[in-house]
Amino acid sequence: MKKFIETIKNIWSIEDLRNRILTTLLLVLIYRVGSYIALPGIDANSLGMGEFANKSEKGILGLFNMFAGGSFSRASIFALGIMPYISASIAIQLLTIAVPYFQKLQKEGESGRKKINQYTRVLTVVVTGFQASAYVAFLKQQSAGSIIPEYGSAFFWLTTTIVLTAGTLFVMWLGEKITDKGIGNGTSIIIMVGILARLPQAIIQEFSSRNAQSNGGPMLFLIELAVFVLITIGLILLVQGTRKIPVNYAKRIVGNKQFGGVRQFIPLKVNAAGVMPIIFAQAIMFIPATAIGFATDSGSGFIRIFSDHTNGWYNLIYAVLVIVFTYFYTALIFNPTSMADEMKRNNGFVPGVKPGKATADYIGAVMDRITLPGAFFLALVGILPGVAAAVNINSNFATFFGGTSLLIMVGVILDTLQQIESQLLMRHYDGLMSTGRIKGRTAPANV
Repeated sequence: MKKFIETIKNIWSIEDLRNRILTTLLLVLIYRVGSYIALPGIDANSLGMGEFANKSEKGILGLFNMFAGGSFSRASIFALGIMPYISASIAIQLLTIAVPYFQKLQKEGESGRKKINQYTRVLTVVVTGFQASAYVAFLKQQSAGSIIPEYGSAFFWLTTTIVLTAGTLFVMWLGEKITDKGIGNGTSIIIMVGILARLPQAIIQEFSSRNAQSNGGPMLFLIELAVFVLITIGLILLVQGTRKIPVNYAKRIVGNKQFGGVRQFIPLKVNAAGVMPIIFAQAIMFIPATAIGFATDSGSGFIRIFSDHTNGWYNLIYAVLVIVFTYFYTALIFNPTSMADEMKRNNGFVPGVKPGKATADYIGAVMDRITLPGAFFLALVGILPGVAAAVNINSNFATFFGGTSLLIMVGVILDTLQQIESQLLMRHYDGLMSTGRIKGRTAPANV
């Protein structure tokens, strides 16, 4: 406790770090307040009484609602949240791999990065426009009684589309300001805060349901909390896990100065793909449910499997998809050939491995080997919410036993703590941990 209090004092004594943390908290507060402001023309009191709130918690809509911090089901001005920007960022990221023009922009440094950001913002507006129109249609279908009659159909569609688009762009701006003026990755923090805001209510609901039971209900609740902590620790190990490849740099003597002659390491992440494989797998699994109208009690046979996330076959298919997408996304973002060429240009080499293609093959083989256990553990994390729901844990609390929710929370918190620790160490203070350091995390596509 004494060490913790001392660390808080050190953080508060650094003016720049203090201002960054306060700026982040203020911008997050603005986002959370905006998530409770209803759209113009919506009667918020009657909204939760229809099918709209019910269906907003299921299937792929439930995923959107989670990323939006519940704004989707509340029909707020931030109902679409940051997801259109995430979708646009992923699309642009894939284009930088497949399209030569975007590859060239990526190599142009700061000017290229600015152009890529401009394309991302334009694409965000386009994606938000389509999603806003679909949201209005869904709102009219499921909760027509919540729309104030004085608003005409065309006028309501136009104003809602404009407000939702402006809301998403404002959230995108908040994320960029957090990144520039605050602490951590702004987009990731906005998603994490939306997810984290649901945790206290989920714990209270689970405690109430267990407390109402006889035969050791409260004891079961304590066991669930202990399991939740153990899963969180396992996820921290997964996010932090790296395999270090040693790299030696040849000595060069220029005049009276010596360059190189040092040994460094290439840290290869066990989970280089981050949360993206789980997101891709969930999107695929939601397609059959979408075909039957997001219902959990319709369909039969093979289609019914995809409507019940506690089903054994569902979890098996889901786990396989996570493993496949882990390898697929890792192959997209990880380029051993580029790393080997960069090492060769700087007179670096892996001991016992020839420079060039042999080094690229070696790095690729090591990455394939460490990705396998990472993919299996990620698949286990993905199916844990379904397993938790199958043993009668409250559905809201079960979502925090793994999957997208917990993985994003752990990754973003570790990334933010790493930035705080870097600020402390840069000013010769002790870090956040008495032994070791918090390692950074690569968050693909701002997730």
